[in-house]
Order: sequence, then structure tokens, then C-alpha cells
Amino acid sequence: MRLIIALLLPWLAFFTIGRPISGIICLILQITLIGWIPAAIWAVYALSQYNTDKKIEKAMGGRA
Repeated sequence: MRLIIALLLPWLAFFTIGRPISGIICLILQITLIGWIPAAIWAVYALSQYNTDKKIEKAMGGRA
């Protein structure tokens, strides 16, 4: 579900993963039609990093 949000509304994806300042910057980028594609790529990348961090945290058992 977050992946669909990252593609359609990239700025909103940042708010769902707890990065509001990046979300505001992404919204400014997304306002331009040309900036939509880089904003979507950035949001998908940030989402994948978020998922990776969650998996590492789960594997470490919350020790880190």
C-alpha cells in the first residue's frame, strides 16, 4: 500500500514513515510536473530503506 502511495503521492509516503521534513521537500519538488518523477523515485527509495531498517531491527531483536 505504501508503494502505491509513493508512486502517486510521493510526499505522503514520507509522512507515513515518519520523515515530515523530507515530505515537505518532496512536496515542493512534486509541485512541478517535471519533478514528479524524481520525487516518486526518491519516495520509493526511502520506503525501501525504511523497510530494510525495520527488518534489521527485527533481526537484532531490538538490541541496537
